[in-house]
Amino acid sequence: MKLKSRVQQQGFLLALRFLAVVLWSFPGARALDNGLAITPTMGWLHWERFMCNLDCQEEPDSCISEKLFMQMAELMESDGWKDVGYEYLCIDDCWMAPERDSNGRLQADPKRFPSGIRGLADYVHSKGLKLGIYADVGNKTCAGFPGSFGHYDIDAKTFADWGVDLLKFDGCYCDSVEHLEKGYKRMSLALNRTGRSIVYSCEWPLYMWPFRKPNYTEIRQYCNHWRNFEDVYDSWQSVKSILAWTSSNQKRIVDVAGPGGWNDPDMLVIGNFGLSWDQQVTQMALWAIMAAPLLMSNDLRHISPQAKALLQDKDVIAINQDPLGKQGYRLRKEDNIEVWERPLSDLAWAVAMVNLQEIGGPRFHTISIASLGQGLACIPDCMITQLLPEKKKLGFYQWTSDLKTKINPTGTVLLRLAAT
Repeated sequence: MKLKSRVQQQGFLLALRFLAVVLWSFPGARALDNGLAITPTMGWLHWERFMCNLDCQEEPDSCISEKLFMQMAELMESDGWKDVGYEYLCIDDCWMAPERDSNGRLQADPKRFPSGIRGLADYVHSKGLKLGIYADVGNKTCAGFPGSFGHYDIDAKTFADWGVDLLKFDGCYCDSVEHLEKGYKRMSLALNRTGRSIVYSCEWPLYMWPFRKPNYTEIRQYCNHWRNFEDVYDSWQSVKSILAWTSSNQKRIVDVAGPGGWNDPDMLVIGNFGLSWDQQVTQMALWAIMAAPLLMSNDLRHISPQAKALLQDKDVIAINQDPLGKQGYRLRKEDNIEVWERPLSDLAWAVAMVNLQEIGGPRFHTISIASLGQGLACIPDCMITQLLPEKKKLGFYQWTSDLKTKINPTGTVLLRLAAT
């Protein structure tokens, strides 16, 4: 009788796992129909690290110029970045000349980009990479260069003619919410009409929130990823604020994300100056849980081996790029410990435990296995592997087990739970 009861129980639990697979496989809101960003975009973006440095005479190695992007392209090819998935080399603001040309087309600053964007794109493509560029929905970019308002079609055609593969479209200097919404839609349609595959990165909801709640179902139909919150800075306070905003709004934003359209919490600042090692681990782990675009903003010419290894960690990247395409969420917060989880393909789960306490030493945290993965992560058991801060197999755990972990202040332990 005991054997029969146990078999019946296992059969019931396996049926629950099967039901979970069916439910998680349902598609979310309809995505932008351009066949791009099936997994979150990976690459490098200049803004946080290099900002709008125009002084190439005094600072030739850090000004916004084709030299900077060519050097980064060389390193992305030679130092393993391309091999692990970092594919897009992206220009942010401050690449333009102050005025459009005589035909009304945007043009690159001729001194800082003597080869033009077409020449730079050819170079980037020769390295097996793709080129991203920046423009703005309003009358001016955030740094005051020409905006795309009234020029959406010609700008989309210009970018396509140059061989651009991604457009980051900002939202500064737009005079009304109506123009903002229409502008983002018009540029999306204009890009698709060019016939070139161009990933469309929007900041539409970021600029909508002060006025009204964004319609994420609609945004997803026009954009491949979208910024929701303020720019990331090279600081723990900034990373914490992004995580806090995301968790407090997760009921609104998590379910809309999926293949073709992703929430974008902004750049990875790993390898810079403001984050401790544990805080860098936290950013990498949580960006993987959130299915976020992985766009680094750092100096690949001067990056520590430790930061490079973290950014190139294939196991963590695999979580970020998991083909199921479901964004993770915060499961609970208790006594300054947050637990986040994300469903993965093949019935696996990723779990991150974050220690937000900024005083004292490492803390131990015990969690019930049955509480993870909506109760389905370890039915009847699973193999648990710790991926961060260092990889090690923790062994087999049963559904009824508890898991005890040690987490450094402001650090994270990232786990992968694989069904057996």
